[in-house]
Amino acid sequence: MTKTPDILCIGSLLWDVIGRSASSMRLGSDVPGRITRIPGGVAMNIAMTLTRFDLVPALLTAVGKDEEGRELLTAANRMGMITDYVYLSEDLPTDVYMAVEGANGLIAAIADAHSLEAAGDKILGPLADGTFGSRQVPYKGLVALDGNLTETLLEEISHSPLFSLADLRVAPASPGKAERLTPLLKHPSATFYVNLEEAGYLCQRDFGSAPEAALALVKRGAFRAMVSDGGNMAALGDKETLLTAQPPEIMVSRVTGAGDTFMAAHIAAENRGETGSTALEAALTAAAHYVSGETPL
Repeated sequence: MTKTPDILCIGSLLWDVIGRSASSMRLGSDVPGRITRIPGGVAMNIAMTLTRFDLVPALLTAVGKDEEGRELLTAANRMGMITDYVYLSEDLPTDVYMAVEGANGLIAAIADAHSLEAAGDKILGPLADGTFGSRQVPYKGLVALDGNLTETLLEEISHSPLFSLADLRVAPASPGKAERLTPLLKHPSATFYVNLEEAGYLCQRDFGSAPEAALALVKRGAFRAMVSDGGNMAALGDKETLLTAQPPEIMVSRVTGAGDTFMAAHIAAENRGETGSTALEAALTAAAHYVSGETPL
């Protein structure tokens, strides 16, 4: 029997191909390092962290009916995720993300999420066919949504009755896709998890600090806004409060997936009853452990 999920993770499930070097890098650098291939994608990264906190996520995404897709689903099942509702495509290949990281951070990345985009609203079927909800009886639980979906689909989700009662948690896939999330500022209960650069794209201005950015996002309509800024102060704001916390000092060994870990850890903290500053600090600690390499891949 399929377990009942604690949260629906909607977005990208793909292979992360990451090249990492201990050297600082610049354009044209050719250095020794390690190359890994691991399950990834924003929705998958969030789900992986949630399973470490004993939550059961269900994935609503798309993969190809190819060897890469079968491997991904097997890995997800092994980690405790529900994959019964993943849209399987006969003619679309499984998506891939490729990045290069140096001692000075992310150097470059390319996200090939074209199959997810092409699948469109087919991945949302279980929210409409009565599996988790319908237009008449919308889903009321937690939903983690990532910005790899198309602008058109994100616009539809922002006012769709299928999501009207959901506790929606939103993450951009990258700074370059942050503006896609603008329609979701209208959602009555969406919490945004962004970094300082992504907040700038959403508000179309530069910010000097996370507290400033969180306040601006709330002013633009966000129900709640969680803003991180690397090793600098993070902030969580809503229409009534603004909370801040300083991340732990750590040695950075990886950066891809850090924001997704931060978001998932905060969701898990609130799910177990933590609130306010306590939940914020728990999320920062989990993200620090991940970035430092203490959390295994």
